[in-house]
Amino acid sequence: QPGYDITPILDRIFADMKYAGMDGIELMHTALRPDDAVERIGALSERHRLPVIGTSFGGKMWDRAAHNAVLEDAELVIDRLSKLGGRTLGTSVGGAPKPKTPEQLDAQADLLKKIIAFADARGVVVNLHNHTYEVENDMHDLRGTLARLPKVKLGPDLNWLVRGGVDPVEFIRRFGRQIVFLHLRDQKADGTWSEAMGEGDMDYRAIGKALQKIEFSGDAIIELAHERGFQLTRPLRESLKISRRYVKETLGY
Repeated sequence: QPGYDITPILDRIFADMKYAGMDGIELMHTALRPDDAVERIGALSERHRLPVIGTSFGGKMWDRAAHNAVLEDAELVIDRLSKLGGRTLGTSVGGAPKPKTPEQLDAQADLLKKIIAFADARGVVVNLHNHTYEVENDMHDLRGTLARLPKVKLGPDLNWLVRGGVDPVEFIRRFGRQIVFLHLRDQKADGTWSEAMGEGDMDYRAIGKALQKIEFSGDAIIELAHERGFQLTRPLRESLKISRRYVKETLGY
């Protein structure tokens, strides 16, 4: 969608997720910005009997000049998410042109503390969601945040871990006590995304065993993606349904 604005297609998104057998839905934070977001999304959630679990969120948290704007946006999103019954905020700290300096890591930790406090007061749990930039370069960015916020909750995207050079099984073993949320996607041996989960080569059976060992009890979200120019061979809702069945068979969720 232009500008990642999913508002015009929210009805179709809810319908497709319900068709695929999902238990809930995680929204993009852009869907919560319109003034009528709570009313509109609440009606869709009720109509499709699909609860809103949470939403993604991100901003240039490493840049102190952007703090006021990012915090204002976060507070708006969290407040509306809470009114919809959402319980989790998957937060990205924003990528920088170069590896972040200690000062920039200090800045993003300071802002995260404010966002976490605001969310906690409204029953929303913040987790650190990763793309590749947080975990590449031997996890420089994520390590920097954890050094400053050692007890922060984690919501890893397991496929972005792979693309950032991190073994998801080892990540789960190492940080298991802090992991409360997951993004799930699959990719082929050549590094390209598969159309649905189970059609790629990521070892989700090993991932499932690792999650069982840490007694993971958080939310696991299927988030499919496709390479630029990829032509779908089936409706997206069918790939979501295939993925939902694969997760249930492989991970038990």
